[in-house]
Amino acid sequence: MGEWSDYFEQFPEENPANYVGDCFDPRGAEAMRARKAKLVEEQARLDAEIASIIEKHSRPKPSDKGRK
Repeated sequence: MGEWSDYFEQFPEENPANYVGDCFDPRGAEAMRARKAKLVEEQARLDAEIASIIEKHSRPKPSDKGRK
């Protein structure tokens, strides 16, 4: 028997990744995954921006005195 991906190509209705809720909707499922990936990417960018702001406005550590 082949790989699972081969099976799901032949029988897409058997792939749980093609369901939105209880409905078989491969296009809707793909759109949902794309939205989630975009949200994760945007959140990572915002987290990095927040971390840089915190670093910029943090008080220098005692070992960092005299450095800038």
